[in-house]
Amino acid sequence: MPTATKDLYEVLGVGRDASDSEIKKAYRRRARELHPDVNKSPHAEDEFKELNEAYDVLSDAQKRAQYDRFGTIPGAASGGSGYVDFEDIFGGGFGGMGDIFSSFFSGFGATAQKQVRKEGRDMGIGLRVTLEEAARGTKKELVYDRLAACTECSATGIGPDGTKVVCSECGGSGRVVTVQRTFLGDMQSAQTCAVCNGTGERVEGACEECGGQGRVPDRQRVSVEIPPGIHDGQQLRVAEFGEAGLQGARAGDLIVTIRLQPHDHFERDGDDLHASVDIPMTTAALGGEIRIAGILPDEQVRVKIPRGTQSGEVLRVKGFGMPRVRSDKRGDMQVHVNVNIPKKLSKKERELVQKLADEMGIDDADIPLNKLR
Repeated sequence: MPTATKDLYEVLGVGRDASDSEIKKAYRRRARELHPDVNKSPHAEDEFKELNEAYDVLSDAQKRAQYDRFGTIPGAASGGSGYVDFEDIFGGGFGGMGDIFSSFFSGFGATAQKQVRKEGRDMGIGLRVTLEEAARGTKKELVYDRLAACTECSATGIGPDGTKVVCSECGGSGRVVTVQRTFLGDMQSAQTCAVCNGTGERVEGACEECGGQGRVPDRQRVSVEIPPGIHDGQQLRVAEFGEAGLQGARAGDLIVTIRLQPHDHFERDGDDLHASVDIPMTTAALGGEIRIAGILPDEQVRVKIPRGTQSGEVLRVKGFGMPRVRSDKRGDMQVHVNVNIPKKLSKKERELVQKLADEMGIDDADIPLNKLR
């Protein structure tokens, strides 16, 4: 977080009564000035990081309210929400606003000799979900940084008095042919037009907010439905919430990869759940029924204990495992039994156990060996 002496509104260059829209615009304006790709000052990287941290606070309503009231935000950090991780699924993935701006600067107006990609790329995020959330299904709000459609020009890249014209350099083909005379004859080569970057068009009077790209770095919020029974590693696709395309071209998708957190009491195996319980030796010998908490809210699972149950046995309870995705059926609960032998007995308890041993004819001194398995 910025140092306590720094005023976050001052870092962004806005007043304390600035609207969300004004904060966004101020951030983008300052970021273009300070990003290390364009600013060669030795302090540019630190100032850009400070700007990102200030924006992280002031772009979030809850964090901003806390800052306005107390002057500090405990645990504030750049990157939006605390429960998503960026997945590098498209090569050189976006890890934050710094990478977003690097892509923004290189996405248009560069002199690269390859065809510029107009469609937006897919973006990937890893989302951590508890086993209970996976069992009942839930909705999660994701907060992440991306190149989003510019609202100032409706993603066209054209300013209020601007227009789009055919590139005079390449005549609209997007490629420039050059001829080189050699002793073997004339050699032709074609390269991507450096003026229009292969689009065949250029904008006169470009939108000041996006510089003609039709997209701007922004912080995105989107709600994602997590279906009941979802598995670790399963992916959900949110259409057109990835990187916005150039000048209104189709946006990429957001790929959400589910990461299930370990559970204290249950272990998942496909759609089955495994649990471990301790039962008294009397219940193991006589049989009975126990109740344990299930994975769904307020769920009670009745487990029948057969007479003579041994430690290490696994008892299956049908229909109390994880829900199956897009089905009304569930897996099973597999209960691993541990027979609890008391370490301390009262005098009366010892007498009763001894009577049971005498009644059963147990001779502690004559126990045969079993085969090793």
